[in-house]
Amino acid sequence: MANEAQPCPCDIGHKIEYGGLGHEVQIEHIKAYVSQPPSNTDKAVIVVQDIFGWQMPNTRYVVDMIAANGYIAICPDFFVGKEPWHPSDDMSTFPEWLKTRDARDTDKEANVVLKYLKEKCHAQRIGIVGFCWGGIVVHDLMMKYPELKAGVSVYGIIKDSEDVYSLKNPTLFIFGENDFVIPLEQVTLLTQKLKEHCKVDYQIKIYPGQTHGFVHRQREDWNPKDKPYIEEARKDLINWLNKYI
Repeated sequence: MANEAQPCPCDIGHKIEYGGLGHEVQIEHIKAYVSQPPSNTDKAVIVVQDIFGWQMPNTRYVVDMIAANGYIAICPDFFVGKEPWHPSDDMSTFPEWLKTRDARDTDKEANVVLKYLKEKCHAQRIGIVGFCWGGIVVHDLMMKYPELKAGVSVYGIIKDSEDVYSLKNPTLFIFGENDFVIPLEQVTLLTQKLKEHCKVDYQIKIYPGQTHGFVHRQREDWNPKDKPYIEEARKDLINWLNKYI
């Protein structure tokens, strides 16, 4: 699932072969992948996994990319040891699988990670990025934690409710025009709600012709027409973090 608009598992796309430049750590009750920047910094970014878990190579590639741009980057296991979704799993079991992995109930894990970044990594300014399931987490946490100075929700959306616009700090929402998991009507509704009520900076950007997972689960060389949009979205993600963190 990418979002609460259509609860079905998304396609894993292109799972890349990537070992990672960071290392794994144990933080209280959860494990995490941490990647360090080229030089010391007090800025950090939490990266929230998609349904395929914190060990997904594609996600770790993004974690390392963010670190290379000057941030302590960390991808915690927000499933807390529970199995991620596997492409071979029976799709009919997905709703039950999802019930034990509520993207709007990650406060305990967020508190642990924030404490680790502040006390162990000496981070003073922290942002958050999430993909698919993690995009919902970002949207949810950006309405709860003022210490998260910037958020980037990548193809994740919360169903319409009275609190979808109560963002504490600037948030970028990235969507693909041809994302079958997230109907554009949901994006339009989110846009209207934020325009009417949001009191902080935000941006909703739809990338032409792109499908679900294009930012982190599609190889740049798969389709020459898509490559510019993949690169643009990644650049937009980094620029948003740079601007507000």
